Amino acid sequence: MFNKNIKLVITALIVAYAIYQFVEGSIGNGIFLILLSLIFVFLYFRNEFILLAFLRMRKQDMAGTEKWLERIKNPEAALTSKQQGYYNYLFGIIYSQKNLTQAEKYFKKALKLGLNMDYDLAMAKLSLAGIAMQKRRKREATTLLQEAKKLDKNNMLTEQIKMMQQQMKKI
Repeated sequence: MFNKNIKLVITALIVAYAIYQFVEGSIGNGIFLILLSLIFVFLYFRNEFILLAFLRMRKQDMAGTEKWLERIKNPEAALTSKQQGYYNYLFGIIYSQKNLTQAEKYFKKALKLGLNMDYDLAMAKLSLAGIAMQKRRKREATTLLQEAKKLDKNNMLTEQIKMMQQQMKKI
């Protein structure tokens, strides 16, 4: 919706007006404005379109996810680096069903920009391992699988990793 810097300016203006309200004696208005400014601080660190895209992804609606992600016109200006990582991660998931070369590009860019959760890193590396395996790059797929196995601390991807290792033996 807004550029990340505009969100900070709006927050500063709201806090300044809240201080004015405190000075004028309207304590309730000042408290409300401080709480309102916290919404913009939250949206600085968690982009609203990426949150909505994750909600669509949760419902397995890839078209809806892509629609929300495409509303971000200039990701470099509108998102922080971690948000850009998740932006590329979501596009990687979407394109993994359409175009593996594009998906590989998005996953590599997401890993370069960084992801917050170890599970997301493991999932991205697992997906890259699957793409490398389909392109007959066994050595790269093996190293990515080992990295994904190390990152999967809650053992949520163990079945997929084992299945991929079995498929790797056939290559």
